[in-house]
Amino acid sequence: MNVPSELKYTKDHEWVKVEGDIITVGITDFAQGELGDIVYVEVDTVDETLDAEEIFGTVEAVKTVSDLFLPVSGEIIEFNASLEDEPEKVNTDPYGEGWMIKVKCSDISELDNLLTAEEYTELVGA
Repeated sequence: MNVPSELKYTKDHEWVKVEGDIITVGITDFAQGELGDIVYVEVDTVDETLDAEEIFGTVEAVKTVSDLFLPVSGEIIEFNASLEDEPEKVNTDPYGEGWMIKVKCSDISELDNLLTAEEYTELVGA
């Protein structure tokens, strides 16, 4: 299981890449493995401002549909449109081309509530 050390993580299996006040969000390698083949990613919250832990979209796999939770409060400024045609990128490259959204973070201090790579690895028992 791949858990890049430079990222932050949530207990809901999202990862966060921080670049100033813009964060990129996706689901972890562990999450995509648990879900199986991803067939659809839906995010209809672009240009909306949401609180941390609110649902920003869903990911649909062959076995199930899972809600996606926003790791920090902020405005969703971009959706990875390539996932509309190639949702399998979440399976093949969850930390790269499989990213889901970009958020303009409204409270950077909320990042302190996220897990480190070590804490996340411990959480999933890897």
